[in-house]
Amino acid sequence: MKILVINPNTTTSMTEKIGIAAKAVARPDTEIVATNSQDGPASIQGYLDVANCIPGLLAEVSRHQDVDAIVIACFDDTGVDAVRSLVNVPVLGIGEAAYHAATMIANKFSVITTLSRSVPGLEHNLMRYGLAQKCARVRATDIPVLKLEEGDPATMFKIKSEIRDSIEQDNTEAIVLGCAGMADLMAQLSEEFGLPVIDGVAAGVTFAEALVNNRLGTSKIGAYSRH
Repeated sequence: MKILVINPNTTTSMTEKIGIAAKAVARPDTEIVATNSQDGPASIQGYLDVANCIPGLLAEVSRHQDVDAIVIACFDDTGVDAVRSLVNVPVLGIGEAAYHAATMIANKFSVITTLSRSVPGLEHNLMRYGLAQKCARVRATDIPVLKLEEGDPATMFKIKSEIRDSIEQDNTEAIVLGCAGMADLMAQLSEEFGLPVIDGVAAGVTFAEALVNNRLGTSKIGAYSRH
């Protein structure tokens, strides 16, 4: 099968990191096509960036019509509903995929994300998915998305501090990494803190494979119909 993993922002270094994370969990017979929007914001941090990236995202999706599933690699689940209305194949947002994965392995989970202004959007998504009661807290590190690309030790210190506080203060049992730019940190953080740390890119790819294997596509009756 072929899975399109699309980064809705225009930062190619992040797309490369996302592609590596996706290929690391994909089955040997799964082809991962990692790409990003050609037009739009360099990072997605809050409601305005989400709105501005939609045209570029839809244009990029339209360039890849021979795929079996699509994973949208933005933790805000940017444009997922619009893309589901555009195609027949399964379309997964990495936020929704990570949340569902967390509910299967832990009673409570916390989300570690980037800027504080991103928190309300993630909380709204959790309510929409009916999973807010499973989330102990959405925590912001106040690290800009593009800062994650620099490999600054101070950035890792802030992420670890929030995880530590989440365990001690929120009684969380699993951590969801709330940005595709954190995809490369999952294994290291899980080992260090001794609890499941979930990356939405990995969860999205494996869930997409399961849907394709079950011959399930996006429903075209009702909300996601084109007419």
